[in-house]
Amino acid sequence: MKHVSRSLGIPWVLACVTLAACAGTRSPAPPPALTLAAAPPVEPYRLQVGDQLAVRFYFNPELNETLVVRPDGMISLQLIGDVEAGGHTPEALAAAITQRYTGELANPKVTVIVQQFGSRVYVGGEVGKQGVVPLSGGLTLFQAIQEAGGFLTTAHRKQVILIRKGRDAHPVGYAIDVRPIASGERPDQDVFLQPYDVVFVPMSKIANIDLFVKQYIRDLLPVMPGFGFATF
Repeated sequence: MKHVSRSLGIPWVLACVTLAACAGTRSPAPPPALTLAAAPPVEPYRLQVGDQLAVRFYFNPELNETLVVRPDGMISLQLIGDVEAGGHTPEALAAAITQRYTGELANPKVTVIVQQFGSRVYVGGEVGKQGVVPLSGGLTLFQAIQEAGGFLTTAHRKQVILIRKGRDAHPVGYAIDVRPIASGERPDQDVFLQPYDVVFVPMSKIANIDLFVKQYIRDLLPVMPGFGFATF
């Protein structure tokens, strides 16, 4: 019996070693898809080129104006000339305008309201019409897909990819199951879009979202100038 045990032991050890070696050569599993719960908190909106602004003076309504942020990021106001608007929050711009009017007015008090957004988002993949969608106030991911012609029958609705700038301007992908949103069961799961978000509706499950985002954005950048993603 001892002889039999030893003769069986050698093949068993060899089999274990072989399995361990095979396991060591397997390619690593792709990282799990991020959900929006892992996304950084939404930062205050910063004005973009093309935004339409209402500049309102509390005590000097004759100076009220409706302006569009120019391609150089500036707006022009009576008495003080050009003021930089692009990249600032509405609150910061109002404070800057108030400061510039100090000395020109006895009691300058200004508010800035965004009346229309000049920003946009891109919707691609299995939708009726791929392309740029204007970012109106409160536009959600599901609404943007409808604006782009809705889902094709080939759409994989369980894993719609939202691509959004990270803090370092590199794109980050988030997987969103839109089926509960489309059915009306969980409309609260819809996502408000931010300037220059990209929404992609795939035909089938994407195994490695990080890799997909890198390839997709690299191919897409030439046709969507101004979205400002950092290159890889």
